[in-house]
Amino acid sequence: MRLVLVGPPGSGKGTQAELLVKRFHLTTIGTGAMFRDAIARGTDMGRAVRPLIQQGLLVPDPTVNDVVAELFRGPNRPERFVMDGYPRTYAQAVAFDALLRQEFLALDAVVNLSIADDEVVRRIGGRWCCSDPNCGVCFHVAARPPKVAGRCDVCGSPLIQREDDKEETIRRRLGEFHKNTDDLLLHYRKQGLVDDIDATQHKDAIYANILAALQRRRPDEFK
Repeated sequence: MRLVLVGPPGSGKGTQAELLVKRFHLTTIGTGAMFRDAIARGTDMGRAVRPLIQQGLLVPDPTVNDVVAELFRGPNRPERFVMDGYPRTYAQAVAFDALLRQEFLALDAVVNLSIADDEVVRRIGGRWCCSDPNCGVCFHVAARPPKVAGRCDVCGSPLIQREDDKEETIRRRLGEFHKNTDDLLLHYRKQGLVDDIDATQHKDAIYANILAALQRRRPDEFK
């Protein structure tokens, strides 16, 4: 099984990727995680992409494509995978198609998690995290509020809202997402690969709908 997950921030791509990995024994490939690791380690790439990510902007296509190509051309390339956060643009999708052809691989499906912008802002904008880096527990004002407002339940440290969890940043990220996603999805729709899934439901319902769509495409994976 080889999948691409498409959806705005807060649509649950990470959660669904984890479930799919367990069900089909896939490798998760998330460029966001790759970049965050590079930033934490202070690499040249990390320093280059940090200001872009902090502003909610996309990393340039050539940089992202190079990172993914290096992985797939390496000795430990994944044969069965779920892409979480890549490709994000039409140009990335075209480059990924070419890369997969070179590696004699093909996608089975592109799962499009559909959700309204206001719901994304509600989900992400309500997140507050412990200011103690040794704790880092996160809460949500609606879904999981702290027992004492503004304080971590675990260690008592003040809660802070990370820059990428603020509404202004979220709206900017959503703007970037929508600017690029229409052409991306059209590219994959022409190949008959897209399954649209309502991402406003409970995560279990979303997962069940994804499985139903995949079973129609790859019934052999469910035997």
